[in-house]
Amino acid sequence: MRAAVQFTNATEYGLADCVYTCDLNRGFRRGELLDTGMLGLNSGVISNPAAPFGCVKQSGVGRKGGLEGIDAYMSTHFISVSLILFTQHSQ
Repeated sequence: MRAAVQFTNATEYGLADCVYTCDLNRGFRRGELLDTGMLGLNSGVISNPAAPFGCVKQSGVGRKGGLEGIDAYMSTHFISVSLILFTQHSQ
C-alpha cells in the first residue's frame, strides 16, 4: 500500500483518488496520506452538490461548492458593540 501512495503522490496532478478496502479505518489512514483534492472511500462517485469540489497540484487550487467554496467571496469584519448605555444627566 505504501508503494501505491508514493506512486499516486508522485504525479503532478491531484484532482481525486479512490481507495477500496474492507477496513474503513485503514482507508481513512491511507486517504490522509494522499495528496488529492477529493477522496472516494469505497466509492467511485465522489461529487456531491453539498460538498466542496476542488483539487491540488497542477489540477488546480481552491474549492467550489459547499461552505468552503463561498469563502473566496466573503470578507471578515470585526464589530465591537458595548451593551452599556450611557445616559445624559440633566443638572
